[in-house]
Amino acid sequence: MVGSGIFATTGFLAGDLGSAPLILAVWLVGAVFAFAGALSYSELGINFPSSGGEYVYLTEAYGPVWGFMSGWVSFFAGFSAPIAAAALAFAHYIGFFFPAFANPFFTVGNGAITLRLGWSEVLAAALIAFFTVINCFGVRPVARLQNALTATKLLVLVLFIGLGFLIGNGSMNHFSQHAVRTSTNSLPVQFVISLLWVMVGYSGWNAATYVAEEVEHPRRTLPLAIAAGTTIVTALYLGLNLIFIYATPIEQMKGQVAVGSQAAVNLFGPRIADTFAVLMAISITSTVNAMITIGPRVYYAMAKNGAFFASAARVHPRYRTPVIAIVAQGACAILMTLTPFPDLILYIGFSLTVFTALSAASLFRFRRRPHWQKLPALNFAWPAIPAAYVIASAAMVIYGLIWQPRASLTAILTVAMGALMYQFTSARAKPETSHLEQHPPSTR
Repeated sequence: MVGSGIFATTGFLAGDLGSAPLILAVWLVGAVFAFAGALSYSELGINFPSSGGEYVYLTEAYGPVWGFMSGWVSFFAGFSAPIAAAALAFAHYIGFFFPAFANPFFTVGNGAITLRLGWSEVLAAALIAFFTVINCFGVRPVARLQNALTATKLLVLVLFIGLGFLIGNGSMNHFSQHAVRTSTNSLPVQFVISLLWVMVGYSGWNAATYVAEEVEHPRRTLPLAIAAGTTIVTALYLGLNLIFIYATPIEQMKGQVAVGSQAAVNLFGPRIADTFAVLMAISITSTVNAMITIGPRVYYAMAKNGAFFASAARVHPRYRTPVIAIVAQGACAILMTLTPFPDLILYIGFSLTVFTALSAASLFRFRRRPHWQKLPALNFAWPAIPAAYVIASAAMVIYGLIWQPRASLTAILTVAMGALMYQFTSARAKPETSHLEQHPPSTR
């Protein structure tokens, strides 16, 4: 869950909302809705304990075309776009001390479609290419690298928050200051739209349900694991936002991607800030590597069932990795680095919100089935918890369509292309059982 969202979105929230209390409130409200969605997924997970997540739920609830579209959207908005966004955030952190990184070589388009290329995009693409290549040569060395990167990330964030408040040169006055808003939307409208940014930061709350079949006593373990994980991440996110605001006036934070680097300079001075900026950049690489590793396994699971392109299920005979899926994902993510960071985040938030809301809504259909296992945590206030998530998601989608049409319409186009592609490939999609049994992908 701890990815580029928390490292790179608060500066945009500062400009859109214009006050510290609203920034903290939107992260807290986002945590509540993430928790509601996670509990809904817990009940789905214990009833469908198999790989695939949304693919399984949507196929069972609404038919195979929706399952296919969930995989299609996962490829673009679930993994490729977040990989690109995280890589761009990494480049912005590295480029915080190199102003030339902010100047693009050229920009193409204006308004609805804008593409840009500069040193930030080149560095982001190089990072994606690096991790894509090493992921082709087996999971074991990648896993060791991921463990080291994740440990570094957690240590850096805890130290940054603790040392920032203990010895940092910040001010509590920043919490009462306001900024001139960059958004022309009213505050209530903008608050709902900003939740799309925040939900990208919390994305990953549904990951525990993918391993429901491997969990002992899932009826008890899944809700507890999700509750503990969401609570810890919420505390960490609120702590980071508190230290960002403590370090930097809201007005100076507006529009900054590398808010952590800016906060480090204000708290500790340039020398120590350089160290923190590099460590934060390294922390972001753990997100890039994790998604490059996980994404192709999702496509593999779907292709195995004939619900995605058959090539996604092909594995390398020696390294036992889904090389075609890894390379295709890497190429798509590199192309997406040409998209401005704010548009990427809104595109991700809109796309993922649609499909997680559809999954949560499927509970109202599944609960009519005999022998359906009901989660006690959801029975506590049924149907308030899944209904709250679905209603909030619908509001975010509707407001996004009205007030942020660029990213929203792009997301809708992605879904529509998935539906068309399903019609084109459904007759030809066949499970490659014998091939897969001979060469299953490496996951260890």
